[in-house]
Amino acid sequence: SACFSVAMSTIGDKILDTALSKIGEKSLFTKELENALERNEVDIVVHSLKDLPTSLPPGFTIGAILQRENPHDAVVLHPKNAGLTLDSLPEKSVIGTSSLRRAAQLKKRFPQLEFENIRGNLNTRLKKLDEKDDYAAIILAAAGLKRMGWESRISQILGPEDCMYAVGQGALAVEVRAQDKDILEMVSVLHHPDTVLQCISERAFLRQLEGGCSVPVAVHTEVKGVVDVCIVSESAQECVHVGVTANSVSSSALEAAEKLGMDLANALLNKGAKDILTTARKLNDAR
Repeated sequence: SACFSVAMSTIGDKILDTALSKIGEKSLFTKELENALERNEVDIVVHSLKDLPTSLPPGFTIGAILQRENPHDAVVLHPKNAGLTLDSLPEKSVIGTSSLRRAAQLKKRFPQLEFENIRGNLNTRLKKLDEKDDYAAIILAAAGLKRMGWESRISQILGPEDCMYAVGQGALAVEVRAQDKDILEMVSVLHHPDTVLQCISERAFLRQLEGGCSVPVAVHTEVKGVVDVCIVSESAQECVHVGVTANSVSSSALEAAEKLGMDLANALLNKGAKDILTTARKLNDAR
């Protein structure tokens, strides 16, 4: 049978002059795609997993999570700063990022730098960086740069000691109609078991915290029973460490991954994370 792809634009693609956290729409990059899925105009939609809310609309499921690309954030320097790092940039250098999560962590790690909002798709942000002198560098997901063939622009990869990444970052998700068993079975071969376990744990953690785009929640996950987690208020003064259909992955492993994420979230909530999240939301609303 014939198979063809359909390119679509979403709210998040169209609103380029406002910080994502200020738009107040949980499905910024997914709603239009899910509408097409619901109307049977398409049978499969592919997302960056980090764009998918932790609770999907009724009737939809994530049928596959592909092997994760490098989930870390990357520094892309202005050409005039070639060879430098965030540590060696001049004091008061301006770094562009549209992410509260990145800005909150990096302000604490690099207090000598200044962080300002930058919006647009990858092309637009790189153009703003290269053609103006507004930014010394910008912070982007390494995975997006690699997928676009722009890995050569990556000046520095930020490890978890500098900036932990977003829930699901670097992973692609295939969303389907839950009742389409044939399609569900067809896409299930794309599941990457370790990535599935990492991302279920991360998404369970985020859902339990009730975090979204407007709340800076960051994670670092490895499949060896260790998950580092960080919630930071935008002032970066506090840092606390601590559904998917995947029939091809052990159900006990899936349950354990989900429980791990929920238990971590509850541990943080018991240590005062709710106050940090409330403060973060208020700071975001005041921006």
